[in-house]
Order: sequence, then C-alpha cells, then structure tokens
Amino acid sequence: MNRSQLVLLLPAIALAQQNLVTRGAEIFATTCANGYCHGVKGASGGAPRLAGRGLEAPFIRQVVTNGHGEMPAFGNKLRGDELSAVVAYVGDLNGISPDGFGAGRGAGAGRGPARSARSLSGEATTGRALFFEATRGFGRCSTCHQVDGNGLAITDPITKAPDNAAAMRSLATPHVRTASADGDSFPVVIVKNSTSEVILYDLTSPPPVRRMFSGGAVKIADGSNWRHNSVIQSYTDAEIESMLVFLKAVVRLLP
Repeated sequence: MNRSQLVLLLPAIALAQQNLVTRGAEIFATTCANGYCHGVKGASGGAPRLAGRGLEAPFIRQVVTNGHGEMPAFGNKLRGDELSAVVAYVGDLNGISPDGFGAGRGAGAGRGPARSARSLSGEATTGRALFFEATRGFGRCSTCHQVDGNGLAITDPITKAPDNAAAMRSLATPHVRTASADGDSFPVVIVKNSTSEVILYDLTSPPPVRRMFSGGAVKIADGSNWRHNSVIQSYTDAEIESMLVFLKAVVRLLP
C-alpha cells in the first residue's frame, strides 16, 4: 500500500471505529445504564463509575466478557460484534481507541483463548467451575487470578499450584505491599510505581479497587498484614482440593 492509498484509507478506518463506539454506547444504554448498575455514559449508579477511571484495555475486556463480583458476564449474553462494541465504548470512556482492543477480529473476539476448551478430568472440571463460580461473588478466585484465559489478571500469573488446601490457605504473598496515603494504610498490589504516577490495586476488601496517585502522594513499603486465606474463606478444604486438581492440570499446559 502506497502513501496515497493509506491517506484515503485512514478516514474510513476512523469512521468504522467511531461507528463501533457509537454502537457500543447504544448497547450499553440498554443493558448496563439502568441506575441499578452503571449510570448513563459510564457515570456511577448502583455500580462504580466507568468513565475517566484510567482502566486499561485488557482489564475492560476481561470484566465485560467474564464478569466481576456481582456484575454478570456478557461473553455469553452478547454476540461477538456486540461485545466488541461495548468494550470499545467503555474503552473510549477511558481514552482508549478501539484499535487498542484489536477490534474487528471476528465474532469470537474477547471470549478467551481456544485452549479454554481443553478436556479435563471430572474433578478438574469441578475445580474449574469453583474457581470461576459467579454465584460466590467477590470471594471467587477469578476475582484476582487469570487462569486459562479467564478471570482478572490482578496478580502475577499462577506458575505453580500449591500442594494442598493448607498450603493454599497459608500461601505466601510477597507481591502484596503496604501503601500509605491521606493518613491511611492499606494492602496493595503495585501496577506502576514511578516518580510521576503510582497505579495500584487496593486489597482492603474484595474486589480489589484500582487506584491512581501522583508520585508524591503515596508511600509504598515492603510487606503487609494481608493474608491469602482472608479472601478464600468461602471455600471448604474439599473445594480447594478440587480447584488444585484443576490448577495442576492447567498449569502444566500453560505456554
């Protein structure tokens, strides 16, 4: 493609992207902006504000597709093109261009990698359902962990499953640190820490809340009183053992 052809193509691309955002706004207005959930144009309602939150593209696509806490998953409620449109609209509310999501990749875009359909044993299948169980609310493991293409990647990828339920409950969390701001201290996972900006997930209570500070407004210290068991108390030891069967089956196959 020569330069003149590119110049002619760019307006068409921009128009297609704007049409995608417009379509997403229409779908959002009829499915999400009802006061009980999010407000009009991403304002706060019964659910938190979406507009101008500094949300990132992977986080937006994961939450819209797979749900988060009390928010239902829309990956199986909307067609692929509708899902991409809503994702593009929420991205636009946060200053992200539709091409930041790879929009237009087809009807299956955003539904997770194909490897999620792999065959699992009976107990591993049970464990997978427990790991992503929507009815468990914020207490489900996928609130913080992304495994096999699903869930939220708030913490580092799981590379090794604990040996048993006791090990899962007492799991060391060296990545959790302590932040201090406005006279308050709270456990956090750091996303970005520079002299100009600090982005973190506040783990005070589930689900983790993404917060942003100017560089001098928050202090970060190593270590925390936060414990992994505090967020998995809704699971019995037997349920945890089933999830470990799932994790051990999947972690071995992760690229």
